[in-house]
Amino acid sequence: MGVKQLSVFEEVNEKDVRRIIAKELKQYRALKVAIQKKTERYQEGVEDLFPSFSRKEKEKELKVRQIDRALDNALDEIELQIIKQKYFSSTRVKDINLYLDMGLTKDRYYSHKRQAILLIATALGIICVQFIFYQQNHDKK
Repeated sequence: MGVKQLSVFEEVNEKDVRRIIAKELKQYRALKVAIQKKTERYQEGVEDLFPSFSRKEKEKELKVRQIDRALDNALDEIELQIIKQKYFSSTRVKDINLYLDMGLTKDRYYSHKRQAILLIATALGIICVQFIFYQQNHDKK
């Protein structure tokens, strides 16, 4: 299911974008906890409380800051609510339950969810911004 971008841009598979963003958002929760854990250890003066196989602390911190910034600045209230409830819940949440709880129609819910995922992907540099504008204009036709 590829969608053609403007002629100077290569084709972007929206399904792949959704999969990547979902994976990153799920991982984000764990990274956020890891950073909080590191901060607590630092405050308590404890260097290594648990064994660590990864020493990429700066990359983890940068990834969390960039996702935080994307969530805070790229999404409107409805989009942010959908992302938080869908991807940051400790239990698996079905889309139908979300859009019914939020009082949205199925079409409006999926439109907001799709837009949120594309905006996050753009903010993180996974896709280029022209893709979203092209899609918005393409969807109106």
